[in-house]
Amino acid sequence: MKLRHALVLAGLLGTSQLALALPAATDRVYTADQNSNTVSVFDPSSNQLLGQIVLGNPRPDVLSPLYRGEINVHGMGFSPDHKTLVVISNGSNSVTFIDTATNKVKGKTYVGRSPHEGFFTADGKEVWVVVRGEDYISVIDPATFRETRRIQTSVGPGMVQFMPDGKLAFAVSSFTPQVDVIDVKAHKVVKSIPVVSPFSPFLQFTPDFKEVWMTHKDVGKVTRIDTRSQEVIGVIDTGFITNHLAFAKVNGKTLAYVTVGGENVVKVYSTNAAATLLATIPTGALPHGIWTSDDGTRLYVGLENGDGVDVIDSASNRVVGHMGGGQAPQALVFLSNVAPAGSTENLVKRVNQDSIPLTLKAPKGQARGLIVARQLGVVDALEVSIFKLKPDTRYSVYLGTDQAGTLRTDAKGMANGTMIGPLRTFAQVEAAKAAPAARRILVMEGNNGPDETTADLVN
Repeated sequence: MKLRHALVLAGLLGTSQLALALPAATDRVYTADQNSNTVSVFDPSSNQLLGQIVLGNPRPDVLSPLYRGEINVHGMGFSPDHKTLVVISNGSNSVTFIDTATNKVKGKTYVGRSPHEGFFTADGKEVWVVVRGEDYISVIDPATFRETRRIQTSVGPGMVQFMPDGKLAFAVSSFTPQVDVIDVKAHKVVKSIPVVSPFSPFLQFTPDFKEVWMTHKDVGKVTRIDTRSQEVIGVIDTGFITNHLAFAKVNGKTLAYVTVGGENVVKVYSTNAAATLLATIPTGALPHGIWTSDDGTRLYVGLENGDGVDVIDSASNRVVGHMGGGQAPQALVFLSNVAPAGSTENLVKRVNQDSIPLTLKAPKGQARGLIVARQLGVVDALEVSIFKLKPDTRYSVYLGTDQAGTLRTDAKGMANGTMIGPLRTFAQVEAAKAAPAARRILVMEGNNGPDETTADLVN
């Protein structure tokens, strides 16, 4: 009876809908959670968190000289057979290998300063980890978990991905405005492609591998590169804090989905010669990582300040689900058919609570700010990030009438900081949402006191 009903429904919808199906209970979505130092494991068939893999303690409990856990769980990649997840922790310089069927850590490798992302080669025989704090890619044998060589790159490699024939790899940089093209067999850079910005944390190939698209977080752009000519063929202005991107085929057309953290949206673009903006999808706070289900019907978006994942339906371009997860998710991947349905082996229940994200706005000018409040057991954290203010200038942060601390902007007018305090701080932030007139959060130049009329930023 169910089969007959499905056939009738398919006839009503048309044959184009036959390929569309919800993810299976054996599929998984993973996020690398930077603040809680966990990997959150989700069941996309039910849009539920199955549990977390604990790789370390939540911040700020990572400062003891006796601490042995991972710090800043950040990057993520996987093997071609989906049996192994690699997780990069840039604070402890580690690469953790996880069995996806059992959620068990099966190996660990320590590399150079501040690794960012890691991925398997197309044949699955090597893992390449970009060491962003230096100028090379660490090549690891996934059977022995040992570094076998290093590939010299431009300063600050941000991510590397491989062409399916295994001959070439493309590596973006976080400190150098260029893309390195690498001969995989020779383990050597064979060409460097100039790009518009020195800060590129992410790249992804189009489904046909004819282009590689890369994000520029600092200037809010996406660059397109032809993989055959190895030349830039386009630059798209995407928006403030452009993070990651993904592709999905919808109604026979390949579309690009870009997370724009500063606007709390995912922007959808065509992939023809003149890429155009087709839709803007509102999401939770500070969208970061994004990955597509195998059939392209769903996109999963990690919310850096929302501590969870939003689920986007590609047919309607709207959020259709939300899953609470770890603190400050960064990288996110979707893997199909990796674990028994409903399995929670080697997982723990969620170690953190929901965050409270806020936005700071300027009464005048272009300044912007993002705030997130998180409970950390017996204390709380208030994380403040400010942008587009005066360069090299001290600013004071006020919670109501109380000065919470100071920040100094860099040469680009940016700054961020975290205040750790008692539970009453968390209550004050909650009050800020309930009664904003009485409980403002202000950011002001200098130390002149909480005058809302002259504040540079106010929530």
